[in-house]
Amino acid sequence: MSKTAFIFPGQGAQYTGMGKDFYEEIPVCREMIDLAGEVTGLNMPALLFEENEELNITEYTQIAMLSVEVAILKALEAQGVKADVTAGLSLGEYAACVCAGTLLEKDAFLLVRKRGILMQEAVPSGGAMAAVMGTGADLIEEICEKTEGIVSIANYNCPGQIVISGKAEAVEQAAGLLKEAGAKRCMMLNVSRPFHSPLLREAGDKLAEVLKDVKLNDGFTIPYVTNVTAEYVNTTEEIRELLRKQVSSSVMWQQSVENMIAKGVDTFVEIGPGKTLAGFMKRINKEVRMVNIGSVEDLEKAVELLI
Repeated sequence: MSKTAFIFPGQGAQYTGMGKDFYEEIPVCREMIDLAGEVTGLNMPALLFEENEELNITEYTQIAMLSVEVAILKALEAQGVKADVTAGLSLGEYAACVCAGTLLEKDAFLLVRKRGILMQEAVPSGGAMAAVMGTGADLIEEICEKTEGIVSIANYNCPGQIVISGKAEAVEQAAGLLKEAGAKRCMMLNVSRPFHSPLLREAGDKLAEVLKDVKLNDGFTIPYVTNVTAEYVNTTEEIRELLRKQVSSSVMWQQSVENMIAKGVDTFVEIGPGKTLAGFMKRINKEVRMVNIGSVEDLEKAVELLI
C-alpha cells in the first residue's frame, strides 16, 4: 500500500520573498504567518518579503522558515491531502510536530523563536561547520575522534554528503585530514555557529526549561520521525527530551528517510522553500516519488498528483 511522508527543510533554504504568493492568495496561509508575528512580536511580512539582513541571522531565520512551512502545510491539508508520517531536518522537525498534531501552531512558533535566540547566543565565536563530500561516514567519524578539540558529525544528509561541526580550529584540522584521506571536497560553510554539536548542549538545556511550560497534545494525528534517533515517535512522553537533545546531537536525516522507506513510504512531499531535501533524496533513493511545494503553482500541481 502506498504511503506518503510530508518532510520539511531546515535553515539554509530561506530566501527573500519566500511564501509571498501563499500569503497574498490563500487566507489560511496569511492567518498562519500573521499568527507567527502575533505570538513572537515580529513583523513577519517585512522579515519574509522585504530585503533585510535579519533573514539570514539564526534567531530570525528559524521562525521565518517555520512560519512559511506551517502556512504551506495548512494550505495543503485544506485541499484534503494527508500524510502517513512526517519528518523535518533540524528546525523542520517543529513543522513536523505541528503536522503530527502534537504541537499547536502558536506554541511551535514561540518555541522556534526561543530556539533560534538560544542557538544564536550559545557560542559567541569560534565555531565552524564544513560539508564533507565524497567519503563515507565511518572515515569521517574516525577522523573526528582523532582530531584535537571538539568536532563531530552534525548532519548525515545523504550518501556522499556529511556535515561536521565544532570548534573552528578542530573543524579546519579535520577537514584537512579528510582531504588527505581521500575526501573529494571539504567546504567550510558560511555559518556563525557550530550547529548540532556538543557546543550547543547548554542551548538545548535552556530550551528544555521552555519546553516544560509547553502543552503537548496527547493524540498524534500521524507519527513523526525524530532527527535524534531516526525512529518513529508515537507518544508525547519522549518529545521534550528529543527536542532538547536535537539542538546538540547529529541530524540523522539519511537514516530517517531510509527508515520511512523501509516502512512503506514511496512518496515524499517537501514542504517549504527550496529543493534541498529533494537533492538529498536523489542520493538516498531514486526510486521513490518526490514532490516539492514552494509556491502556489507547486501546490496546485501537487494536489493533482496526490489526490
